[in-house]
Amino acid sequence: MEILWVLIALVMLGFVLLPFLRRRRAGIGLVSPDHPDAADPANYGFVREEELDIRMPGPDQDLLDVLDVVQRSQDYRAAQQLLAGTETEGERRWQRVQAFAGAASLELAQRPGGVGEAPGGQWLRVWRAEAPKDAGGAAVHAEFLVQQAWRTATPGTDEFRIIMEEARSACGDAALLSPGDPIPYIVELSVARGLGYSQKDFEQVWLKILDRDPAHMGAHLAALHYWCEKWHGSRELAYSFAEAAAARAPQGSLLAAMPLFAVFEHLPEVTLVSGFWQTEVVTKAMHGALHAVHSARPDDPMLAHARHLLVFFLVRGERWAEAMSQLIHIDGHVGALPWTLSEDPAAEFAVYRALAVAGYEANGGSPASLPH
Repeated sequence: MEILWVLIALVMLGFVLLPFLRRRRAGIGLVSPDHPDAADPANYGFVREEELDIRMPGPDQDLLDVLDVVQRSQDYRAAQQLLAGTETEGERRWQRVQAFAGAASLELAQRPGGVGEAPGGQWLRVWRAEAPKDAGGAAVHAEFLVQQAWRTATPGTDEFRIIMEEARSACGDAALLSPGDPIPYIVELSVARGLGYSQKDFEQVWLKILDRDPAHMGAHLAALHYWCEKWHGSRELAYSFAEAAAARAPQGSLLAAMPLFAVFEHLPEVTLVSGFWQTEVVTKAMHGALHAVHSARPDDPMLAHARHLLVFFLVRGERWAEAMSQLIHIDGHVGALPWTLSEDPAAEFAVYRALAVAGYEANGGSPASLPH
């Protein structure tokens, strides 16, 4: 019996190692950065790993400038002015709300405060105290509470529930201050997932978002989490939600990439099926995302999110040239799925980028042949 278990373990190990052995035989592998055969990211105009920005998926110089001012001065007013000047419709306001909330949450984690020391993120508390009727500050505060719950507490515990209940109340306050803004309800989608709203209650929140911005990609991604198998839905419900969004996507909308996000959310921890990354489900979702990326406006704030996920799938599918075509648009910023799930997003991204370069060059590619 013991011999049988050993044989089974060896077979399983063989399935796991097979893709890596195939790459090795093909001459595609990773070497240390100082190895003479190592590809230099600079040859392709790529940013070195230590310089990758993990805060955002793509560039937003106005946001970066304001974050720098706020964190240096601990004065919220630059953030308040930026949000006040950001249109309610579209994705950019949502990304900026997330960024300000994330900055405050990380500051608090780094400087929790103590005797004679103010806690980090104090500027957000002052913002809410001095401008309680400001819709931007209210939205950032609600998102801050959600991020705090996920970052500092365990779902299902009293601590987590208490923070999420406070976040739900903050969402209500933010919605009253800006009736046409979908963001307070987008924040509540995370609350709904954390507190386990019934599907009926979740749909009520979702309908309020559709009334305000039916093609909001960020909202659809937040809703997708709820419908996933690991939360309150199933693989079938998540796929159905994503495919319905893609089917009704207006021309140029990145909603056509939603099925790829649904596939990603349901990836097996270990892929034992040979050719999984070339299966019909994965290939169809990738083609939909590629079409969405090619059709989207160049300034769409969600474009970088789709490109980052495409890099992950294209590299896994050994579609090296297409992966490189995405990398030239997003390199430098790694604050997006799937890299943010890693403890070191920059290192994770750099590994996939190195594999793409190695595969591209193994098939005759070079910096000169890469279109920009």
